Amino acid sequence: MAAHSQMVVTVCLVLNICSSIVIVLLNKWIYTHYAFPNMTLTCIHFIVTTLGLLVCKKLDLFQPKSLPFLHMLPLALTFCGFVVFTNLSLENNTVGTYQLIKTMTTPCIIFIQTQFYARSFSFHVKSTLIPIIIGVFLNSYYDVKFSALGIVYATVGVLVTSVYQVLVGEKQQELQVNSMQLLHYQAPLSAFLLILIIPFFEPLDAFHGVLDSWPLETVLMVFLSGVVAFTVNLSIFWIIGNTSPVTYNMVGHLKFCLTLLGGYFLFGDHLNSLQVLGIITTLTGIIAYTHFKIQEARFPQLPVTLSSKS
Repeated sequence: MAAHSQMVVTVCLVLNICSSIVIVLLNKWIYTHYAFPNMTLTCIHFIVTTLGLLVCKKLDLFQPKSLPFLHMLPLALTFCGFVVFTNLSLENNTVGTYQLIKTMTTPCIIFIQTQFYARSFSFHVKSTLIPIIIGVFLNSYYDVKFSALGIVYATVGVLVTSVYQVLVGEKQQELQVNSMQLLHYQAPLSAFLLILIIPFFEPLDAFHGVLDSWPLETVLMVFLSGVVAFTVNLSIFWIIGNTSPVTYNMVGHLKFCLTLLGGYFLFGDHLNSLQVLGIITTLTGIIAYTHFKIQEARFPQLPVTLSSKS
């Protein structure tokens, strides 16, 4: 049974990594060729996710569960905050600064879970954050530039993202629902809230310009992006619900390294010696985290409270 459970987790992690890389490529194509509004595309992703879950419900892949609106509202609001402040951070910071501050999400999650949800994390698990942060810093060294406004947006983005990821895991336990049941409720609510805030961040005249130039190819690519987003969203909820937000963040760091390596091997992107050292250092931290988590799962008597997820 344990081997089967580990196999399922592995498959879902691989699915998330692959689908995340595919959606980055699709979105890059859409942004590059048609300057498609970012938040609007995210809203479409959640609309398609809602439709995908309706199909899954018709196929009896899950049974919907009525959830308290006031319990779900913080989840939907923090998701919208995550989208808004991530975009503002990217607009007001260099990519290097954005990536560096984003690494603070993992320690922020650990702090929130420790202080507010009585979760416990071993010293070994916490120590793996050191090589990861150093590795990302080495990758971003030549592109780090700080501005007061950019730091504010990035910091708020980290806080909101951390709260959102923690809530994804906690709500599945608190409300006794699986990833499909929770996403079935959150996806349409988040899409509705995004529709309300999009006009404040993406001018309607720019969006009309996009609509005027839409060939069938673009419609298909946007829809395909939404289908892949459905896979990404579902796998995120499943990973967080069945492992932990920290583990999901480790997957995020792995995707960051794979994206850099993929750019080098597939597209000939330049990697300097510091970036190579940064990738190696980050991967070392990820491998160490995986090793310690496996050890803790095998030997629950080790000094860590394994009744709580980390």
